Amino acid sequence: MIRILIADDSELTRVVLRDLLSQDPGVEVAGEVSDGRAAVEQTAKLKPDLVIMDVMMPIMNGLEAVAEIMAKTPTPILMLSANTDPQDSRSAFAAIKLGAIDVMAKPSGVVTEAFSQIANQLIAKVKSLSRIRVIHHYRAQRPKIEKEKIVLPSGPRRILAIGASTGGPQAVLQLLQELPEDLAAAVFVVQHIADGFAPGFAEWLDRETVLPVRLAAAGDDLQTGTVLVAPNNVHLTVQENHIHLEDSPPLHSCRPAVDALFHSLADHGLAVETVAVLLTGMGSDGAAGLASIQKQGAYTIVQDEASCAVFGMPKAAIERGAATQVLPLGHISEVVCGLFAR
Repeated sequence: MIRILIADDSELTRVVLRDLLSQDPGVEVAGEVSDGRAAVEQTAKLKPDLVIMDVMMPIMNGLEAVAEIMAKTPTPILMLSANTDPQDSRSAFAAIKLGAIDVMAKPSGVVTEAFSQIANQLIAKVKSLSRIRVIHHYRAQRPKIEKEKIVLPSGPRRILAIGASTGGPQAVLQLLQELPEDLAAAVFVVQHIADGFAPGFAEWLDRETVLPVRLAAAGDDLQTGTVLVAPNNVHLTVQENHIHLEDSPPLHSCRPAVDALFHSLADHGLAVETVAVLLTGMGSDGAAGLASIQKQGAYTIVQDEASCAVFGMPKAAIERGAATQVLPLGHISEVVCGLFAR
């Protein structure tokens, strides 16, 4: 049984979430609270498998509650946010920086005909997030890696392609924060994220890193030193040195998909100029694409199990033999910087 604590000051939201979660007999709402202070107290008392928490609450807001929970009773946290409210979105990503795992749109009501689909999506997310061991990998002391194990191949590289899913926002943030402002690469990020949150994700990364970050737009050129993030509901691909946004069918139930980006680099002769990084995530998206560009000369890096929130996508890539190197998150930037050294 997966035990959930719901923290939201809106009674309607709590009712909707309870109704959605009740569709699976393996999920139990262990408690409900209406403010952040109570969320901290009940997390310590009930020890739920997952906390679903609103960003904006009385007495103690979601940000303060996340910080206290992660300090006192580390627990997986899924943040609720209005994806149409920029301030809510900013706060949700700030909560992820503090240790929350993911963000989802706050339900205000459920259309009858869409109820089952929404319930299935929420329950799948709850089941995946509740299994995550909440450990502060990202602030842990870096293990030493012998220099001879870091192989930096010769040849010019000009594209850095990054893919991530569950646990990815925090991992992507750390990697980008460790890259220099004069990085000699055009950077692309495909992050599986809830509908409506890609703009807020790009804005958050832009505020938190020295590299400029924005949403990719159709027709963009490859821009050295700029990070382009895949928008919601389209695949980000690179063709003839330009960005294409495609509404072709989802891959691995994902759009944007990491595989779409990686395969486009292989299909258009850009693999030999690419460093591709596959980070934490559930499922297998990115593994086939990583294998295809590695065969054509890309340098491929996969996050190791110990530093992953979810070792799904990286594991699938490793099993395909698609990783040139498997590294802890904290060492990936060191290799990337070496590969793009001017």
